[in-house]
Amino acid sequence: MPEIVITEFMDENAVDRLKQAFDCTYDPTLVDRPEELADVVADARALIVRNRTQVRGALLNAGAKLECVGRLGVGLDNIDVAACKARDIEVYPVTGANDLSVAEYVITCTTSLLRGAYLGTESVIAGDWPRQSMMGRELAGKTLGLIGFGAIAREVAGRALGLGMDVIAYDPHLDATDPAWQQARNVSLDEIAELSDVISLHVPLNESTRHLVDTGFLTAMKDDAIVINAARGGVVDDTALARALLENIIGGAALDVFEVEPLTAGAGAKFAGAKNFIATPHIAGVTVESNVRVSHLIADKVLAKLGASA
Repeated sequence: MPEIVITEFMDENAVDRLKQAFDCTYDPTLVDRPEELADVVADARALIVRNRTQVRGALLNAGAKLECVGRLGVGLDNIDVAACKARDIEVYPVTGANDLSVAEYVITCTTSLLRGAYLGTESVIAGDWPRQSMMGRELAGKTLGLIGFGAIAREVAGRALGLGMDVIAYDPHLDATDPAWQQARNVSLDEIAELSDVISLHVPLNESTRHLVDTGFLTAMKDDAIVINAARGGVVDDTALARALLENIIGGAALDVFEVEPLTAGAGAKFAGAKNFIATPHIAGVTVESNVRVSHLIADKVLAKLGASA
């Protein structure tokens, strides 16, 4: 039986490092076979996952010998951290390793949604030549509102400032004297909605942030403002957002995360017909480069924990 079980995709070179030191099962499809996964993890000392594997309940109970859980990402809402702590199971997120990828994703979506032209390929090749309707807007001089002002949001802020945007942020957990506020003006959540041309979310999902962006928030936004969620599904009320897009209450949106993932055709149907809308499959933090960084960082931590040379 394997000592290390990896249930979702990981850089192959990092996997090879683990295999050289320990008996290792690497099967990215295990996440979709929970009963088999529970059997495989029975003797494992380490479990490595991304965001889809639910490390709680039956799976966590099945891993009676677990010493650590490596999370190939930052958010821990798919891991019962309290239960792991009670059993002295170390949980390793990859804090900082994919910040750049997410920041670039947010800026790219901002440019795409404000400019608009990049979403018009089908019209152009069909011969419509819609120059006036695809005119779009510049980033410079627009206000970027960040909800949450942690490491990733600060990476976004730095890039936005370099492009000539004004930056405001809301983060009740960040002390008002923190030097980070030199990058952004500290405002209330209501001011984020009212003043921003672009709103980007950078908060975890918990009871205080669930449906933080709801019908009331969306209605308070400028009618041409856009919202980007590359944080966690559930922070935005997907149904309310779909309605706001279809009724032209806001100017556009990009979602990399959804309340239910993977997004099914049925769940995604509510966005049908939405204009100026980008949907991606929880990929904002995953690039070729970040996958290498993230994978090797987790390999380092797991190897160190299990007592092998990195």
